[in-house]
Amino acid sequence: MRSYTDVMSIRNNVPSDIGPARLGVRWIDEGPPVRCEIVVMPGRSGESPHYEVTLGETFPVGDETWRFADVDMKNADEWRVIVRRVDENEVMTPPTGHVWQSARLRPYGQLDEAQLRAVEAELGTPLPPGYRDWLRGNNGAQPEVEHHVPGLPFALIPERPLFGVHPQYPPFDLVHAQRVHRDPWLSPDWLVIANLSGGLLMLSLRPRDMAEEGVYFLPDTGLGGPIGPAGAAGRERHLVPVARTIGHFLGRLTPIGLSDLPPAQIIRPGEAGHSHHEDQPR
Repeated sequence: MRSYTDVMSIRNNVPSDIGPARLGVRWIDEGPPVRCEIVVMPGRSGESPHYEVTLGETFPVGDETWRFADVDMKNADEWRVIVRRVDENEVMTPPTGHVWQSARLRPYGQLDEAQLRAVEAELGTPLPPGYRDWLRGNNGAQPEVEHHVPGLPFALIPERPLFGVHPQYPPFDLVHAQRVHRDPWLSPDWLVIANLSGGLLMLSLRPRDMAEEGVYFLPDTGLGGPIGPAGAAGRERHLVPVARTIGHFLGRLTPIGLSDLPPAQIIRPGEAGHSHHEDQPR
């Protein structure tokens, strides 16, 4: 039986009806090669076969043949897979979609329960559950290259990693970071987890937010006003929501490629933006 459509876009966690069956995608792996697992849910059968296919490969839907034709992957939690009904020996149309590149982070190790409790005692507050679990398994992480969340004005760079428990090296230590980066500027309702290029990355410690943490960014431009509690409320108005949880944040984080950078410009002497200091030998 011929289905009533030849092309279908399947969003993450949303099955799509192609006529004789519904199709869903359980997961996608950006590879290379790009792979996904497609679930075929026939309307008249209780069986739902699963097919792990590479971009360009085909899979059966009843007596029809369908192809994993393309993908548009914005991040780990937001993507869509394009499938196309194909005839026998049909030539594949080259994919044109975008594949998100996952974060390249190097964890520093693991923490045991005693270490986590000691950190919470020093901080004077419990850690949000999701972040606590991530910290237990990673103890912070250093990016291999510069990373960003597309659309947001900051970069996570190798010299400024995600903090962990490193009392022997204070610049990377979570407890030390609160004294240096939080206490002069913000209230104890926040936990600074990285000193980004461009601002601070933090979690909300407010009781109503602890279930999902809430990841926020405070740009450098928001670090104004008087130091201490008197200026904290004004600075907190500059906070930008980034992600629901630390896991969601890491799922949006991606290496910065050359295509993400602004075009290079040559500024000649006499033009706006040129400084005579640039002409001096160093």
